[in-house]
Order: sequence, then C-alpha cells, then structure tokens
Amino acid sequence: METNDGEEEEFEFSRNYFLAKELAGSGKKSTRKISDINVVDEQELRAAAANIELKHEKEINSLVNSYKSLYPKWVFELRCGFGLLMYGFGSKKVLIEDFASTALTEYSVVVINGYLQSINLKQVVIALAEIWWEELKTKRRTSSGVSSKFQQPFNSQSMDDLLAFLHESDMEENDSFVCIVVHNIDGPGLRDSESQQYLARLASCSHIRVIASIDNVNAPLLWDKKMVHTQFNWFWYHVPTFAPYNVEGIFFPLILAHSSTAQSAKTAAIVLQSLTPNAQSVFKILAEYQLSHPDEEGMPVDALYTTARERFLVSSQVTLNSHLTEFKDHELVKTRRHSDGQDCLHIPLAADALEKLLSEINQ
Repeated sequence: METNDGEEEEFEFSRNYFLAKELAGSGKKSTRKISDINVVDEQELRAAAANIELKHEKEINSLVNSYKSLYPKWVFELRCGFGLLMYGFGSKKVLIEDFASTALTEYSVVVINGYLQSINLKQVVIALAEIWWEELKTKRRTSSGVSSKFQQPFNSQSMDDLLAFLHESDMEENDSFVCIVVHNIDGPGLRDSESQQYLARLASCSHIRVIASIDNVNAPLLWDKKMVHTQFNWFWYHVPTFAPYNVEGIFFPLILAHSSTAQSAKTAAIVLQSLTPNAQSVFKILAEYQLSHPDEEGMPVDALYTTARERFLVSSQVTLNSHLTEFKDHELVKTRRHSDGQDCLHIPLAADALEKLLSEINQ
C-alpha cells in the first residue's frame, strides 16, 4: 500500500513538472532588452563607491603595520635568491610599495602594474638592462668585462640577448641585483602564457629578484612546476590587508554602468599624472593637434617629433618612442594608417572628452 502511494506521488510530481514546462512554453515572450535598463552613470557609481566608509580602519592599520616586522626577513630571502609572492584578500599595492621604499633602498626597483590592460614587457626588460648596465659601470666594471654583443644599444637587442645579459654579466658581489615589483602578476596585461614565460625567465636571471602579488584564486594555474619552484622560486606569504582596490579598480569597467565623457577624461587624467612632465607635455601636443584638426586621421609621428623637439621635450626619436610606448601601454594613444601610408597617432576620445582631459591635466 505504501509502495503504491509513493508511485502515485512520483507520477503526480512528474506530471506537474511537464505541465508547468508546457504552460511556460506557450506563454508570451518578454520584449524587454538589457539596453532598456536604466543603469546608473559610471561616474556616479564610482563616486558613490569612493564615499563608502572603510570599516574596522584601526584594526586594518594594525594588521598592515604588523607585516612591517617581516621586512628584514623578506630582504634576507631576496638576497638568498627567492622571489616573494603576496596573496590574500585586499589590495597589497601600498604594502609592497612601502616595503620597496623603506627596505630596498640599497637596490634599484622597477615597478610593473599588472592591472593595466596591456603591458610591453620588452620595454620593461630594456629598462632593466639599462639599469644593470649603469650599476656595472658604477661598480667600476668596464665594458671589457662584458661580452661585446651587449655593447650595442639595448633597443636593438632581442629578448633572448637581454635576458642573457641580465643572467650572465659578471659581478663580484653576489648580493647585487635589481628588484622587480609586479602588482597583480595575474592581471589582464600579464595573464597570457607568453608573458608568464618571459616573467619566469626574467625571475630566473641571477641579477633579478621579483616581488609580486596575486588576487585571483586561480592565479597558480598560470604556472607549471618548473616555473614555480625553479624559475620564480616563490616564497609564499599570506598577507591579507582588506584594503580597497582603489587604484586597480580604475582600469576595469564597472558592471551595469554607462561610461561617461567626464569619467573617461578623469581616468585618462589619473593615468597621465603617473607619467613624467615631459610625457604629459608630449601628450598635450597630440591632444591640441587632434582638436584643431578634427577631420584628419591623426597627427603624423614625424610632425609630433618635430614639434616636441622644438619645445625641448625630447632629444631624439628614441625618447619620443619611449613616451609613445607608455601612451600605448596605457591605451591613451592608438596608431592609424593614413591614406598615404604614413602612421598617425590618434587619441581614442571624443572631442568633448579630450577638452575635459586637457582641463584636468592643466589644473
């Protein structure tokens, strides 16, 4: 009797399920679209997020300060050839930069912001090679102590040659190295396999040490066993800070928010403020040209170089190319091909946003 009751209940459940599916399929489909949603303006949303009061501020500051006692240990581990990998909830940018500015004063430090959408690793390696070359000269290591293939400009070297220079160049002190700080080594600009392979090879160079942070729970999947234990040689540290991702979040679009002219200009202005005054002035030349020539594809590279040199902002084409690389890495400038085949530079902002940006950086 109980068995029959159970079978009837199961049959009734199955019958109701298929009836419900049939009724749902016969109903009218909604004509509403995602574009019909009246979402908040991105600038308003970011302003509201910025005004959120940080809770437990005293406890958070106490927690972050407690990590400072680890600074001597971290320096010792770097000197022993290890890399430092920081993980845990919250932005670790301020913590790592404080460590670099207070405990690594004896060493040169290069910072890579992995939270940017694109990063030119070749330029980073060139900068590291130039820094190390200067250190070799400072420590009275003449060019005769280095292979002749490294005597030509580093810009013309391949990645393999640059990495070989950083790994093999002679130095009496085993303690001499250049530190690389990588904020968000799992960020969008470094997440591809090729970038991670280059970073791993860079970390394995005898005169390079890496201090990095991760924020994605799947970040370790970027590396294989060799990269983790042999090349990066990580010393893992759980250092939750519970700090908001204020800087990192600027470069990510907010969900359910319309991007506005003011916000685009504001974001670009924040990026420009992190660049040198000469780089900002070069960008102003490009912006003013684009506003005064709205019908053109962009400003020719040769014209920009001529104007910038007349204003004593650059001394060579190499210097200008360095500024342009920074602009392109931060997606401030894009290259267009003119009808005559000449490369032109274009700022991907509307005229009103560009005017707003100029007013922001002129303040």
